[in-house]
Amino acid sequence: MRFAIMGAGAVGCYYGGMLARAGHRVTLIGRDTHVAACRAHGLRLQTSTFDAYVPVQATTEPSGVQDADVVLFCVKSTDTESAGTEIRPHLKPDAVVLSLQNGVDNAHRLSEVLGRAVMAAVVYVACGMAGPGHVQHHGRGELVIRAYPGAPALIAACAQAGVAVSTSDNVLGELWAKLVMNCAYNALSALTRRPYAELVALPGIWEVMRDVERECLAVASADGVTVVGNTWAGIEGIARTMPTQLSSTARDVLRGHRSEIDHINGYVLRRAAVHGLPVPTNRLLHTLVRALETTH
Repeated sequence: MRFAIMGAGAVGCYYGGMLARAGHRVTLIGRDTHVAACRAHGLRLQTSTFDAYVPVQATTEPSGVQDADVVLFCVKSTDTESAGTEIRPHLKPDAVVLSLQNGVDNAHRLSEVLGRAVMAAVVYVACGMAGPGHVQHHGRGELVIRAYPGAPALIAACAQAGVAVSTSDNVLGELWAKLVMNCAYNALSALTRRPYAELVALPGIWEVMRDVERECLAVASADGVTVVGNTWAGIEGIARTMPTQLSSTARDVLRGHRSEIDHINGYVLRRAAVHGLPVPTNRLLHTLVRALETTH
């Protein structure tokens, strides 16, 4: 299959690298320095089981999506509309577009920009960029999508690449389950500048996370969403399975970049306002991260 990765950051590079390593044609669309490194040496994909340079096509141009059967849309939630506008004229009519992004509403927002269906994929992976053209994988890597006519071919291609993909008839509930975990960890990791295992060892952190979870579940319920699984077990498991991981919000703040906090805790605030629900813990975490961003 032919894949294009729009937004070749850590998530996009991990999945693009795994697919390319399995023999699929992959085009990464990213920033100048990253593209130059990939063109010169290939994409360095470093995992716990292998460390390899993977040949990929790489470009800075949105037209890189033009031949793709599947587009993995991996840009930051803050860039959904602008990046969608860039790729819109270059997509094949039958291309499948999957949103591999944090947050709940990116697929809907992207669909409105593209004027076509976009599928949300729930992403469970810990990875980061160690430098231009160098992605490090720290754990997990599975995807959850809804069933659609071409899903078996995509699932088979990903399985060949060592990427587990499952289907769900409640992807929105899956997205909310991940949102709850992100709301619990992302801001606190950014504010304390600590990886997950160190974070939860601090006094009172579990209690704050429990407050965040309760608020999120109340908002989801008001929205008519059935959140999948045991969210508290998921929150507890994050620190155990990704002990050395900093949140993406923490990494953004440390680099002086704008984070996705408006689409994590901030999304909960907006939905809570619709229903007149109080979410004081999420509000405080969102406010503090935004204040931290303005100091850079």
